[in-house]
Amino acid sequence: MDPAVSLVVRLKSRGASVATAALACLVVLGPARADDYFKGKTIRLVVGTPPGGGYDTYGRLVARYLGELLPGRPAVIVANMPGASGMKAAYYIYAIAPKDGTVIATFNKSIPFYQALGLAGAGFKTQDMSWIGSLSQTADVVAVWHTTGVATIADAKARAVVMGADSGGGTMSGYPALLNAMLGTKFRIVTGYAGGNAVNHAIEQGEVEGRGSSPWSSWKATSPAWVRNGWIRPLVQIGLKREPDLPDVPLLVDLAESREQSLMFRFVSEPVSIERPFVGPPGMAPEPLAILRGAFDRMVRDPAFLAEAARENLDVDPHSGEAVSKIVADIVSTPPAIARKVKDIMAATDPDANTAPGSKTPPDRD
Repeated sequence: MDPAVSLVVRLKSRGASVATAALACLVVLGPARADDYFKGKTIRLVVGTPPGGGYDTYGRLVARYLGELLPGRPAVIVANMPGASGMKAAYYIYAIAPKDGTVIATFNKSIPFYQALGLAGAGFKTQDMSWIGSLSQTADVVAVWHTTGVATIADAKARAVVMGADSGGGTMSGYPALLNAMLGTKFRIVTGYAGGNAVNHAIEQGEVEGRGSSPWSSWKATSPAWVRNGWIRPLVQIGLKREPDLPDVPLLVDLAESREQSLMFRFVSEPVSIERPFVGPPGMAPEPLAILRGAFDRMVRDPAFLAEAARENLDVDPHSGEAVSKIVADIVSTPPAIARKVKDIMAATDPDANTAPGSKTPPDRD
């Protein structure tokens, strides 16, 4: 048996994690093998969205820096693989990609959530994938226009607010629907807009009065005047970490009024905490996984990487690969009854809702 494999088997039998076993393996093998692992190789970074969106922007930023921090300094090239809200890329990584570290991916943070919901096409086990890390924890916010006079969830229980959304079933319609069902808000959801920019335009035109979901960092990057002038008012943050500049806006998990709601709200919030994830196939050899995780951890502390992210208004608030793995495991272990109830609520169509003029199901985006 290869000495590296033998060592990993022995350590795993004693309860060591994959990462611990892999690091011990590198120590025993010495620096020579680790230092040339990727020499002469090319790493393909699969992005589960079309070019130009947020995942693509983050993916290309990582591609510019990760290779320089890997042994052998391999080239890292981006290959876009859009389809089914990231599930096409997730299935490719799960079932087809080689397990030697030469193919990694970034795709929709909600892929583990989709698996737990049992959505069609989610035929993979994200808990078995080789998580390398994630780049952002920025909260999603449900926000309304300043002229509504609505400033809190309590206000939204007293006054109907028309919210713009893309196709039904996503978070733009799903978050307001969940708040209606669980907390008694009176959001009226207009679906069918072709993405977030179209909803923002509808807000400006007075067609709708708010937007059901957008990362707070995206509001600040794309509509800084709205944020600076207080024209857009966040009512609730969805995530596990409060935004520093929104100290008075509650987290969804803090609004739970029962044990069931607490489980439901955490289930919905956990995917937000692993925004912009990077992952390899299940069963990746311990050596390349440890190398990739180490390079990722160095990259997110690299001054040049952070400076370029700041110039592009990209939020960087990372999680390690092991931290992402734990969150993913927690998401997919959600009790089926809780996941089913969340699915039914978020996918339901409000009988009083309207459809945006000329709407159609939008393509993959961001």
